[in-house]
Amino acid sequence: MPSSATTLSVPDLANIQSLARDDMAAVDALIRRRLASDVVLINQVAEYIVGAGGKRLRPMLLLLAAGALGGRGEKGVGPQAHQLAAVIEFIHTATLLHDDVVDESDLRRGRKTANAVWGNAASVLVGDFLYSRSFQLMVELEQLEVMKILADTTNRIAEGEVLQLLHVRNPDTDEPAYLRVIERKTAVLFAAATRLGALLSGADAQVQQRLDDYGMALGYAFQIADDVLDYASDAQTLGKNLGDDLAEGKATLPLIHAIAHSDDAVRARLRAAVEHGDSDAMPDVLAAIHATGGLAYSRQRAQDYADAAEAALDGLEDNDYVAALRGLARYAVSRDH
Repeated sequence: MPSSATTLSVPDLANIQSLARDDMAAVDALIRRRLASDVVLINQVAEYIVGAGGKRLRPMLLLLAAGALGGRGEKGVGPQAHQLAAVIEFIHTATLLHDDVVDESDLRRGRKTANAVWGNAASVLVGDFLYSRSFQLMVELEQLEVMKILADTTNRIAEGEVLQLLHVRNPDTDEPAYLRVIERKTAVLFAAATRLGALLSGADAQVQQRLDDYGMALGYAFQIADDVLDYASDAQTLGKNLGDDLAEGKATLPLIHAIAHSDDAVRARLRAAVEHGDSDAMPDVLAAIHATGGLAYSRQRAQDYADAAEAALDGLEDNDYVAALRGLARYAVSRDH
């Protein structure tokens, strides 16, 4: 069950975004200033993907964590937090550019991916530009602990990319292996965002770790819920092609659960679908996932992580920002895209 440790009402996403609106506007302005390059193609590709919108969840997490721990003055959380939030978004955007090339994706957030528009080479190289620009921004702050957290995080993300590649078209991928990929590809950046927010607020090591635990658990919840949507939503709502994970040979938790709990004949069909990236097998895969309760199981695992995220906040002094962090944990598992 979700934690009820707060005495404040837990806001929905719209109210959370409203709470962070002024700080996020400052972050967006900084992102666009620091995207600028005298290489025209860099500006075109970077603006295309950064300007695509999205919820800017990761930079917002940093700002909310800073606010939750009192790192907020009359003018907001301050320029250091804005700069680090931009760094987080640059790192995330670079991973999207690289992911879409590796996955051969042609649709993200309801429109063509950058690689579908400009080609793979441009997407990879602009992703590299964003990584290097993020490191320029973090070095400007001259805080060794900040640089260590972000350097370690970026390295772990790269490990996650390679680890996921090893599991493509691998029907033997089990739940622990799947979770290891999520940790590195998704959860570590959530955790870095919330830890950095705590660090900038002057929180002690114990509180920093609790915010790290919150971000890590939220990242797991968010990604598992995202993987459920690939089998439970529709392309228009989801903003990408339904069944992309299967077509890419990715065994995510609903399918992993179905493979583990089906009879031999169905299991063989599911394994073949993963091995061949067979999107034509989608009706059989969906039938097996429903027959084995794969969606319900996966939703419960996402809920478990969301509950753990909320529990990590217990004991913090109640304020609107702590309530917003709780709201994001609940949003992670209730959204439809």
